Amino acid sequence: MKVTVIDYGLSNLRSVQNAFAHCGAETLLTSDPADVRSAEALVLPGVGAFRDGMAGLEKLGLVEPIRQRVAEGAPLLGICLGMQMLFDESEEFGLYPGLGFIPGRVVKIPAQDVQGNPQRVPHIRWDPLYPAGGRTDFAGTVLSGVTPGQECYFIHSYEAKPAEEADRLADTRYGGRDVCAVAAHGNVVGCQFHPEKSGPVGLSILSQFLNVCQK
Repeated sequence: MKVTVIDYGLSNLRSVQNAFAHCGAETLLTSDPADVRSAEALVLPGVGAFRDGMAGLEKLGLVEPIRQRVAEGAPLLGICLGMQMLFDESEEFGLYPGLGFIPGRVVKIPAQDVQGNPQRVPHIRWDPLYPAGGRTDFAGTVLSGVTPGQECYFIHSYEAKPAEEADRLADTRYGGRDVCAVAAHGNVVGCQFHPEKSGPVGLSILSQFLNVCQK
């Protein structure tokens, strides 16, 4: 299985490539629209600001090839900023449009917890995953190898708010609030945390993504 990892200048790509290699996948790191159009499966990593990420994709002519390939059925995994760019829009530094695969908006994590106490933003720590969207477990999803309560590594200042509850696969808790940790819509899935930095739990998620790609 070959996974095409999209390079648009805002990614820690080595750790992503190494994680997929550990799971037995070949990776192609590319900024070439032609590679995206022919990809078996796509991975959109990313760190940094939403507007910069979208600007990087647009500058390289990657937005429409990504949309085209996903429309043709290719699986797409977004990681961290890459997950946020799967949504309709973000409020980070203004209002900016995203790729529009998952209905919803990206918003700032509140500076106060539910009790009104100051909380640290960005959210940086290991936190557990819990079933969301009316689910009681992770069966039949890319999280099928994860036991509810197992932890992954988060680092982000903005959070995705899916418009449809069914698109929330997993939440975590921060400041007493539910935060979307994994969202999915059709053949597109996004992880707010970094699976490539989340040890065996993260690797199990990447392995299951590969299994989905091969079906």
